[in-house]
Amino acid sequence: MLHANDNDLMCRVGAGTPMGDMLREYWIPATVPSSLLPSPDCPPIRVRLLGEDLIAFRATSGAIGMVANACPHRGASLFFGRNEEEGLRCVYHGWKFDVTGACVDMPSEPAESNFKTKVRVKAYPCVERNGMVWTYMGSREVPPPLPAFEFNTAPEEQCYHPGFVFYDCNWVQSMEGDVDSSHIDYLHSRLTDQAPPEEQVGFGQAMWNKDRTPALLTRPMEYGAVYAAQRLWDEDGRYHYRIAQFLMPFYTIIPGSGPTVAFNAWVPLDDDHTVQISFRSSIREPVATDRREHISDPYTRLGGYLPMTSDPLSRWRSPANAGNDYLISYENQRTVMFSGIPREGKLQDIAVMESMGAVAPRPAEHLGRSDAMILLVRRTLLNAARAHSTEELHPTVDNPQLYRVRSAEVILPHEADWFEATTLNRQADNGVRLENFITAEVV
Repeated sequence: MLHANDNDLMCRVGAGTPMGDMLREYWIPATVPSSLLPSPDCPPIRVRLLGEDLIAFRATSGAIGMVANACPHRGASLFFGRNEEEGLRCVYHGWKFDVTGACVDMPSEPAESNFKTKVRVKAYPCVERNGMVWTYMGSREVPPPLPAFEFNTAPEEQCYHPGFVFYDCNWVQSMEGDVDSSHIDYLHSRLTDQAPPEEQVGFGQAMWNKDRTPALLTRPMEYGAVYAAQRLWDEDGRYHYRIAQFLMPFYTIIPGSGPTVAFNAWVPLDDDHTVQISFRSSIREPVATDRREHISDPYTRLGGYLPMTSDPLSRWRSPANAGNDYLISYENQRTVMFSGIPREGKLQDIAVMESMGAVAPRPAEHLGRSDAMILLVRRTLLNAARAHSTEELHPTVDNPQLYRVRSAEVILPHEADWFEATTLNRQADNGVRLENFITAEVV
C-alpha cells in the first residue's frame, strides 16, 4: 500500500512539484514528431507538456522553437502567430520572438525604444533526433546530454517513425503496465494454446504461456531497475526469463522480436493525460523509406485514430474508448480470450489503466509477490524526487551511457543465476546476437 502523500508526490508533474521539478532536469520527447512541423515557416502547433501549455514552431532556418502559449505582452495565444522570417509574431500587436524566446521585433513601440531588449517569452531549447523533437524544460543554461538510447544514436535510415498512443490517466499507472509481466498471462492471453483465426479482429495476437504464475525477480540498477519474469519452460527443469528494464525517469524496454531494438517513453502531458511514444530501430540494415516517414496507426483494423484537432489532447486517440466500453465482446471473452477487449495497440492496457481513474487510488491497493517490480519502480521514483529536493541529481541526468541497455528473453538451466548469465544480453554494445529465445551462452 502506498500512502496518499507518496501517491500525490509520485504522480504530480506541474512546475514546482517535487516530481515535476525532477522531470525537468531531463530532455523530454515532446510528443511532437518532426512530421507535425513538416517545413520551415509552417503553421505552429499546440503542445501540452508537464502541465504547461506551449507552442512549437519550425523557423525559417529549420530550427525548432518551443515557447509559452501566452505572449508576454497581453497574454494572447501565440498559436495564432505568424511564423515568418526566423520568428513567431503575435497577431495582436506584432511582437515577434525567435526560437530562444528573445523579442526581435516590437513594431507597436516607437522605433527609438529599446523595450524589446527587456522582454522575453519563456522558451525551451529543442533538438530533433530521427523524427522526434526533444525539449529541455529545466533551469540549466547548458542542458544535460540527450539519453543515448540506441534509437538516438542510430543512423536515421535505420530508425522507424516513432509510434504514439494516448492515455486518459496519469503517467505512472500508464507506465506500470510495462513493468508488470504477470498481467500478460491474463489481460493479453487467449483461453487455450490454440491461436484463434486472424479474422477475429484483435484476437489473433493473444498470448499463451504454460506457466501462468511467474516469479518476479528484481534488481535495482544505477539507471533504474531490471527484472526477470521466471517461468518453467520444459520437463528438463529449464526456465524461460522475460527480462525488462525501467530507466529513469519514464522509460521502459520490454522484449520484442526480430533484429530491432526498442524502448517506450511515458510522457506526462499533465497529471491526468499521458502519451506513450514507442521508438524502434534496426540494428543491421536500413528501414524502408515509407516505414521511416509514416506514423504507424495501431488502430487501423478498428477504423484508425480518431480525427485530430489543434488540441494536443486530441492526438493519437483510439476509436475504442470508455464511451464504447473499449469494444469489449463478452462472447469473445467467453470463447476466445481472457479479457474480450481487442488487442489493438495498447488498447487492453488503456482500458484497465483508465478504469482506475485519472490518478489511481493506490492507498486502496493490495499488492502481492507478483507486484515486486511495481514496488521497486515506485520506490525508485520517490527516492529520486526526494533526493532532487535536496539538490541531489539522479545519475541518469548527466550520464547518457547508462541508457545503453536492452531487454532480453533467454532460456537457462534451473541452476543458473539469471542476472549473471544475462550480463551481456542486457548490454547494448556487446555484440550479442539479438533474437528471441536465445540461450545466454550464444554470442
